[in-house]
Amino acid sequence: MVLGSGEKSIIHLDLDTFFVSVERLINSRLAGKPVIIGGASDRGVVASCSYEARQYGIHSAMPIRMARQLCADAVILRGDMDLYSRYSNLVTNIIAASAPLYEKASVDEHYIDITGMDRFYGSLKWTQELRRKIISETGLPISFGLSINKTVSKIATGEAKPNGEKQVPAEGVRFFLHPLPISKIPMIGEKTFHLLRSMGIATIGTLSLIPVEMMEKVLGRNGIVIWKKANGIDPTPVIPCWEQKSISSERTFDRDTTDPALLNNTLVGMVEKITCELRKEQKLTSCVTVKIRYSNFDTHTLQKRIPYTSFDHKLIETAKELFKRLYQRRMLIRLLGVKFSHLVHGTPQLNLFEDTPEMVKLYQAIDRMRMRYGRNSVTRAVRIGEQAVS
Repeated sequence: MVLGSGEKSIIHLDLDTFFVSVERLINSRLAGKPVIIGGASDRGVVASCSYEARQYGIHSAMPIRMARQLCADAVILRGDMDLYSRYSNLVTNIIAASAPLYEKASVDEHYIDITGMDRFYGSLKWTQELRRKIISETGLPISFGLSINKTVSKIATGEAKPNGEKQVPAEGVRFFLHPLPISKIPMIGEKTFHLLRSMGIATIGTLSLIPVEMMEKVLGRNGIVIWKKANGIDPTPVIPCWEQKSISSERTFDRDTTDPALLNNTLVGMVEKITCELRKEQKLTSCVTVKIRYSNFDTHTLQKRIPYTSFDHKLIETAKELFKRLYQRRMLIRLLGVKFSHLVHGTPQLNLFEDTPEMVKLYQAIDRMRMRYGRNSVTRAVRIGEQAVS
């Protein structure tokens, strides 16, 4: 591969140990201590941990009981997703005020496309000033990688941590990537890692030399994507926030209605449907909108920002609250709708300090049943009557 001129300039920004850093802003006595964010009981799991805790072998998704055994002096906090969401949005607002084109990839990660900035200001200088502004205005440590695409920038950020910065110019991509272990490539999970290691592939440089046809034969289409990443190729664009997908569902009733049971069951059913889609796409939402269209075609909407989540019970509660506040006229309703927006990539692990592991496993089991037997194969009892007559 020959890296030509006119390459893009992509920044990856990552808030270091985000949950822990927020807690340290609130309580400075936590600085320098091994801190674990997760379930408070031994049945919980680690959602996040400080670098000091990682030195004991503690990592995300580890059972709290095991973490206690590894580090008896660790400070264990239940966590506050509402608080973390507010700081996440604060950082996003700072980026939005400065960046020409940005994507919020998760609660603690952003991508920015500043292609062409060198002609006016200087890409590295601009990125350094943005990082300093975020640190100054939020107090949160943040690292960045700056390179030709999302993959190289993200890997560069990992090498810059903690609280650092790294630029990888186009001509230096191979020299940067090749010595690194294959585990540094995004989307290489545990199974893929062990498979590649069993083939004698340990570094990105070795992986880049494997024939792409062999990679496809071993790993299917994902093998081609991984091979491209190993060679510093990633055409994935930065997706502007205003273009990021929302997920919604609407229902127009056969007959306009004020039946509270029907309205409630319909609302619950729509939320169940789109939360299942959220989890399937590994997305979280932080904004719920409910829409009502009356029989005279007057349409009203109400929305609420919430902590990032993809759990039915939390989103159903919010949707019901919005419907109660919105439905004040007691007129016949023609249409009811729900929309989740402000989506970011993430998994229910972000809520592990709010919910028991059993709750997470329950949702995973429900989703598997729905994917195998259909969306209505598992539903709340409140909707059984509605399905029987629909």
